[in-house]
Amino acid sequence: MNTATMHDAIKVCLKQITTNLAEASRLAQAAEACASAGSVAEGVEVSMDIEQLLYEASRLHDAVCLMNRIVKD
Repeated sequence: MNTATMHDAIKVCLKQITTNLAEASRLAQAAEACASAGSVAEGVEVSMDIEQLLYEASRLHDAVCLMNRIVKD
């Protein structure tokens, strides 16, 4: 893969990280609202979807770091 293509792939991954983290933030706010309204169990239930989003964002970040190292070499 050439440098331009690698940079394009990095941009796509970073955009997806942003999307995942924004969705995780929305879910966290919803979970907090549920808990603050007295429905702690519902808040925890809503928050369960955050884990997968964070996992995916983390793996994408690993990929970005690897692609960046490859481009530098």
